[in-house]
Amino acid sequence: MATAATTSIPLDLEPLPYPIDALEPVISGRTLSFHHDKHHRAYVETLSKLIAGTELAGLRLDQIVSATAARPERVSIFNNAAQAWNHAFYWKCLKPKGGGDPPLILKKKMQGAFGSVEACKKELVNSAVTQFGSGWAWLVVEAGNLKVLKTGNANDPLAQGLTPLLTIDVWEHAYYLDYQNRRADHVNAVVDKLANWGFAADNLEKAMSLNHE
Repeated sequence: MATAATTSIPLDLEPLPYPIDALEPVISGRTLSFHHDKHHRAYVETLSKLIAGTELAGLRLDQIVSATAARPERVSIFNNAAQAWNHAFYWKCLKPKGGGDPPLILKKKMQGAFGSVEACKKELVNSAVTQFGSGWAWLVVEAGNLKVLKTGNANDPLAQGLTPLLTIDVWEHAYYLDYQNRRADHVNAVVDKLANWGFAADNLEKAMSLNHE
């Protein structure tokens, strides 16, 4: 089950957690500028307008996502809330000189669920590459076990009551300026060189500690 400690994100456009060119050459500063300053900003600003004066105003992003999931009359609010949350979470899933071996707590969970760390990474890459159209690939925890899943468009694990640990954005605006239609090259480079396994491990620890309270 998703918990506030691992999913809480404010409703505003937070600065990137690193300089705009810090993820080069995997993700260019130009791509990051368009992605964060235009696409992410648009979701936040549109959502703010949509919820103004409603009972959703003042809620956390994750609460808005959960409250509007699977409600057709609120699909516009859900789409913008989920995309605002997804992007805020995604920036923290990346770091300069990332990739490599995950922390021990995450490594053991990967091995338990997938047989090896490399098998887990391969499953995550495959989910991202095979997601039809726009969407996301996720590493999540459910009932103490790791799973990989993919979601289309704005959908995310919060809407399913799952706790996300790490995500990869496969909307075209995340990579097209740098890779054109070579999604697989982008995804593999992100996992190998940018994935913030420390952030994923922190999310796992929080989820596990809350489940034991």
